[in-house]
Amino acid sequence: MQTTSFRPSARLAFAPACLRRFAPLSLATAAALSGLSGQALAQQAGPGPNKLDSVVVTASRTPLRLGDVSADLTVITRADIDRQGFGDLADLLRNAGCVEFTRNGNPASTTSVFLRGADSRHTLVLIDGVRMDSQSTGGAPWETIPLSQVERIEVLKGPASALYGSDAVGGVVQIFTRKGAKKLALELSGGIGNLGTARLGASVSGTAGVFDYALNVGGERSDGFNTIANPKNSNYHPDIDGWNKHNASLRLGAQLNTAHRLELMALQSHTDGQYDAFKSKVDDHSLQDTSAARLSWLSTWSQALQTRLSVAQAKAGYETRPSPYKTDTRIRTATLDGSYQLDAHQQINFLAEHKQDQLDNSGLTQAATVGSAERTQTGLALGYLWTGAAFDAQVNARHDDDSQFGGVNTGTLALGVKLSPAWRLVGSVGNAFRAPTLYQSFSDYGPKLSIPGVKALEPEKGRNVEVGIKFAAGDSDASATVYRNHINNLIVYGGAGTCNSSFGCYQNVTRAQLQGLSLAASTQLVGIQWRASLDLQAPKDLATGNMLARRASKFGTISAQTQLAGFDFGAAVFASGQRFDDAANKRPLGGYALLNLNAAYALTRELKVQLNLDNAFSKDYQTALDYAQAPRTVFLGLRYSPAL
Repeated sequence: MQTTSFRPSARLAFAPACLRRFAPLSLATAAALSGLSGQALAQQAGPGPNKLDSVVVTASRTPLRLGDVSADLTVITRADIDRQGFGDLADLLRNAGCVEFTRNGNPASTTSVFLRGADSRHTLVLIDGVRMDSQSTGGAPWETIPLSQVERIEVLKGPASALYGSDAVGGVVQIFTRKGAKKLALELSGGIGNLGTARLGASVSGTAGVFDYALNVGGERSDGFNTIANPKNSNYHPDIDGWNKHNASLRLGAQLNTAHRLELMALQSHTDGQYDAFKSKVDDHSLQDTSAARLSWLSTWSQALQTRLSVAQAKAGYETRPSPYKTDTRIRTATLDGSYQLDAHQQINFLAEHKQDQLDNSGLTQAATVGSAERTQTGLALGYLWTGAAFDAQVNARHDDDSQFGGVNTGTLALGVKLSPAWRLVGSVGNAFRAPTLYQSFSDYGPKLSIPGVKALEPEKGRNVEVGIKFAAGDSDASATVYRNHINNLIVYGGAGTCNSSFGCYQNVTRAQLQGLSLAASTQLVGIQWRASLDLQAPKDLATGNMLARRASKFGTISAQTQLAGFDFGAAVFASGQRFDDAANKRPLGGYALLNLNAAYALTRELKVQLNLDNAFSKDYQTALDYAQAPRTVFLGLRYSPAL
């Protein structure tokens, strides 16, 4: 992990980002991430002679030099993903010190992620630039995003609606899938563990003339464990709840000439998880299907001007059996974005985007067509970047027009002052918004506009200010960021009277304040790579003064990785303080600490064996009241990469 920055002289990378501590990128790698280069992603780019000169893909949607970025960013590489043992994307982000999460049982269960204490629906998730969201619950289906298809993950902390529009109130998580390599490459992987867990994966990539390609497939199954920890809970059933997951991704590129390139990306994921439904005596399953696809045309019109035109679609489906419930979200976008470099110090970015949201759900009783609702958003954005010897600046402004509630203006101003070659003082102010979901607006629980005085739901809005200091020299880097994000018009499930339901209604009634201090550092000491992070936060409901549900006031990580006698050894601890399961702060959830161990050995140049021991002391803990988390898990895996 590392800290990040920008140079407008780099080519445009059309990708949101966020880096703080993993490995930086070369300029070619940054361009590959953006799709502007046919080069393959580096498996794990190492630091150059000076970390500050490393190029990374950042929150400005361009490649930025490490020494010039003002945002609080974290990047997770494929090497870090390969070291992961138990769990999925949420576990990886938590273990890296980026987020907290709650999960209703096993890794196929409903998962919510809290970035800087913000609600799960306030974190925008992109897969290769494709927006992932559910218009029923709000937020991405975290449990369905397959790590086996991921090359790199970038986490931006702080609001980013001025870049990406709706949803980016707490931050952005951008996921990059695997791309084609220059040479033909094949990888086979598999492994077994306790809980009846087994995984298989295969990937092939390469080039053929002007074309490059990458195909990846993967699967996982497990007998699991009983997801309900409390026998007195109404959902309790004395069984074990397992899961099956399978997924595939495809990336194709065509470098038509030095100035024009076409790219196609497609991902499909299916998850089948067992769970215990309310007073159910049958074998309940939740079935989830997630897909993302994008076609892009990338062009370099001159040394100063680059553009990308893309169309994309994402789907998120959720169904339960035998109890009949089904909901399907579809998001379609058409985007033109690009950059124009004014001179060696200045660059202008621009964007025009049209998005259509659609939800099919039998509960949409107030929609024009019962059971189905849709809306559109059109966004226009401009950005300005300045990099100088003494300071750097980034200004972004965006207007989104929504067919449901009208227009929203967002903006961000970020500055970085260079105190010395190693130290930088950074700060930013900005605002963001999240549009109400279609279910919140048009279900029985949404506002009934025929009732006198009842208004349509308004977007949730946040205003953020943060100040930080960053250090980077040699093999060491560190950062400290203080932030405060004030959120208005929070949508909550409140009392009855404004909708058709007699049980309760969605209402804009709550204000929240997310404030805290984030610390991070890494260094190389006595042959060991050390990394640590600590978050001290106070995400509170301003109406009551209570902590927001399921958020801890403190959490952190510390890890060590080293090589000895041909082995790669690692140990990591994640610790979280006490949380409350409810908004009233009456039901506490105890703090916990987890120890995870990993060891790998190259049997040959082509064959590698890896052993993971997660939750080594089998800590009994809960992230949601009465829902069990995994006990100690052991996993033994093999990875075969033949020379072709």
